[in-house]
Amino acid sequence: MRAAEPEHPAEALHERVRSIFSPDGPLRAAVAGFESRAGQREMADAVADAIESKSVLLVEAGTGTGKTLAYLIPALVSGRRVLVSTGTKNLQEQIVNKDLPIVAQAIGDTFTATVMKGRANYLCLHRLQALKTGDLARQQRLGGFGASGHEVDERILLPMLERWVLETETGDRAELADLPEDLPLWSELSASAENCLGTTCPLYQDCFVTRMRQRAAESDLVIVNHHLLFADAAVRDGNYGAVIPDCDAAVLDEAHQLEEVATQYFGIVVSNYRIEELVRDAARVMAGWRDPEQRETVMRVVGRVEDRARRLFQQLEPVRRTGDERVRVTPDSLADVQDTGLALVGILDGLEAALLLLRDPAPGSESARPSVVEDVLQLAARTGAVRSDLKILLGASDTDFVYFLEVRGRGVFLRAAPIDVSRVVREHLIERFATTVLTSATLTVEERFDYVRRRLGIRRATELRLPSEFDYASQALLYLPRRMPPPRDAGFADAVARECVEILRRTEGRAFVLFTSYAMLRAVEPILHERLDFPILVQGRAPRSALIATFRETANCVLLATSSFWQGVDVVGDALSCVIIDKLPFASPGDPVTAARMEAVSASGGDAFGEYQVPMAILTLLQGLGRLIRHRQDRGLLAVLDPRLRTMGYGRRFLASMPPAPVTHELDAIGRFFQRM
Repeated sequence: MRAAEPEHPAEALHERVRSIFSPDGPLRAAVAGFESRAGQREMADAVADAIESKSVLLVEAGTGTGKTLAYLIPALVSGRRVLVSTGTKNLQEQIVNKDLPIVAQAIGDTFTATVMKGRANYLCLHRLQALKTGDLARQQRLGGFGASGHEVDERILLPMLERWVLETETGDRAELADLPEDLPLWSELSASAENCLGTTCPLYQDCFVTRMRQRAAESDLVIVNHHLLFADAAVRDGNYGAVIPDCDAAVLDEAHQLEEVATQYFGIVVSNYRIEELVRDAARVMAGWRDPEQRETVMRVVGRVEDRARRLFQQLEPVRRTGDERVRVTPDSLADVQDTGLALVGILDGLEAALLLLRDPAPGSESARPSVVEDVLQLAARTGAVRSDLKILLGASDTDFVYFLEVRGRGVFLRAAPIDVSRVVREHLIERFATTVLTSATLTVEERFDYVRRRLGIRRATELRLPSEFDYASQALLYLPRRMPPPRDAGFADAVARECVEILRRTEGRAFVLFTSYAMLRAVEPILHERLDFPILVQGRAPRSALIATFRETANCVLLATSSFWQGVDVVGDALSCVIIDKLPFASPGDPVTAARMEAVSASGGDAFGEYQVPMAILTLLQGLGRLIRHRQDRGLLAVLDPRLRTMGYGRRFLASMPPAPVTHELDAIGRFFQRM
């Protein structure tokens, strides 16, 4: 049952929040080892004020502040429906399993909360039924480009899923702990926005996504992640409508990630994977169409889509002549693929028309069951969307977007990304709620919010900057080597490896070594294996969650990793006593999105390097260094091996933003620091 709308004035909300967080308040009984924290109390008071005044609040809350409780308690005490968006699904689960039980005990009120994830996390009952009844018609799936080849998965996993679907209330794959993360069959059995039938689905009322939305609409607290938040914002005005219910206030945790996620969801992409899924689903849907002549007519067109798409993506890959993972494209660089691409546009147009002609079987005909007819209509809509997106991408003419080709493994992606997302974020997010709170441990550069306000289009906001509760002067040591070659020097990788060996011997492993590129990781890894006896884990050799679990459980372990480990990873205690960063994490000016944004800053008369690249690199560096000190009892070494911190003028900006730890240039000081632990 939802809490009643508060009848008391604003000061009553503040008084109750202050009493909960007071040294002798109910939070003490709810939290083991509770410590009253000035920063936490100040943040909670500011959140309460933002809710009452219906305003925007920016809060940088340093590690150890306890920011999750600082926003959850005033949000739930206010009696308003509140949306909380986090950076990852793991953080969503942490709020539900760790923080909300504490909040419930502390505030003593009854409230309801619902976790919402993207559609791909939920089993689609309609697609499961289609598989079970034979509408997927495995014998009719296309080979080659559109093959699924999951027959073994189906024989082993289908019985398990059929038993699970009778027991689960949520349909969330997270309940299936033993289900592989990259299981191809799951993509056939979950419903994305593209393949969901919506209200026309015969199982709509029983659908797990429908039930999730219904629970959320009746809840006081709705917990999402940024990916779902922007996916919802991107389709709110489209055919699928809103997924997330309207809320009075929003708290956007890990707000430093918002620009990157918004860029992804307000862009356009056509890939070989997207076409493969279209082809695969066409084969599945048409297997249930009982008129053989009509079925064969459509499947002939599907075969032409498959053939022409294969040719297009084969021709696109050589466009990436530099060997970079992402390369910018223009109408000129796409000239050689225009004929093939536009031919595919035409065939997709023909497939959409062929599917729409199946809408009205002859009177009395049993060509298709109603559910199959709805599948056909939805497939036609998807085909039209792919055709329209591909036509836009081949034109590459909208100056508000940057167009680029991305190649990852077997995937070839033609993309368009918005150069400036500030207006989109402001209109679709910041101004959508009466109250918006944006918080993170890293929002300011040189103690100012200017950069994040500019990038997210925030015009008016109250600002609050809370330093970390940790005592970096005694808990941490910052090591900056006195002699290192410049990062562009041919000997830089060897120098990084030598420094890592010397540092890790003194820390006895227990370290994250974070690289800005896979190339540097690969260059350093064999040297560490040769010269160190510590267990060494490497990103990519096992799932991320398995690597973190192994690191926590293995004494003196060293983890070598790149970008995805720079944030959102918590290892408390002695298992992690050192974080080494090879060089300042500047985004490559050769990256298409970075280059386009730098050009936009320069075109407006700004300093692209100083106003865009440096602030972004500072925030990224702080996220990496933030992996180390996660508790008052943690102690450890921060090491940045890039000499530009000392030799370049902008190095002072990095140092001014870094934790206030004592600095050393001597390796022996590291040994003395750890002897005192």
